[in-house]
Amino acid sequence: MRDLRTLPKANLHLHLAGAMRPQTLAELAARYGLPVPPALTGAGHGWAAFQSRYDAARSVIRTTQDIARVVSEALTDDAEDGCGWLELQVDPTGYAPLVGGLEPVLEAVLAAASGRAGIIVASSWARPPEHAQRLARLAARYAPYGVVGFGLSNDERGVPVADFAPAFRIAAEAGLVATPHAGFYEPAWHVRDCVTLLGARRIGHGLTATVDTATLALLAERSVTLEVCPTSYPPLGVAADLAAVPVRALLAAGVPVALGTDDPLLFGAGLIEQYEIARDRLGCADEELAALAAHSITGSAAPAQVKARLLAGVRDWLATEEQ
Repeated sequence: MRDLRTLPKANLHLHLAGAMRPQTLAELAARYGLPVPPALTGAGHGWAAFQSRYDAARSVIRTTQDIARVVSEALTDDAEDGCGWLELQVDPTGYAPLVGGLEPVLEAVLAAASGRAGIIVASSWARPPEHAQRLARLAARYAPYGVVGFGLSNDERGVPVADFAPAFRIAAEAGLVATPHAGFYEPAWHVRDCVTLLGARRIGHGLTATVDTATLALLAERSVTLEVCPTSYPPLGVAADLAAVPVRALLAAGVPVALGTDDPLLFGAGLIEQYEIARDRLGCADEELAALAAHSITGSAAPAQVKARLLAGVRDWLATEEQ
């Protein structure tokens, strides 16, 4: 088999706290006298179990130095998995009270990324649309310094998509990629609305689109990339098991798919493991694995020269003889 670590790829879906190494979590928790959240193993935990663990992990990041460490280590870990471009998602709201405001949080992330990663500022489906507009304006101000996108994270259930259109207009005017989480629990209509009402060019997850041919056709027609993170779905009841993650069905429908890691701290798998799952559990052939890598690169906000270099590497990987 060809070595998946040598396959050039991008990671487009990674959250700041969820990118933390387990040993870093333990060290920071000990430093600040905070508990270490338990691992999220098995299936069917539900969103509340995940959110409580994520909040506990986020609480150990208390200084700009902590932020810099997490970002730097995430870059190192992804690079070891063959990642040539990372887009790190951060909602500065939860860190701002300890660090001194939204701007210091974002500036610490950007300084640590130092041009090696693009930063996505994310609001939350659980917060008011006005809060999203505030964060969109923040993201727009920092677009010249490495912010490349604007998103919405958290549980999307029961929230009107149209309410967030003003925030995404602000982001669009600044040239930022729109990448909301959608279609995680809500049906395919939620994915469609994020594309048609918010101008989404990428969708975080979006698996419910798989069962609706019209939505699949829309995603394929507009080349909207789905950021699929296989290890996130069984624990949260989105897929019965890893074998049920519909990566190949999406590819067959012409939808671009980029494998991401989401929260490796909580789900226990980095970028290389997502590709191993695609190969070993989902049955993706090398041509499909190369397509996944290429989609992650073309769907990214990486500089043109970075995209060209990584795509050439994907072609070279596929042209090499199997080991």
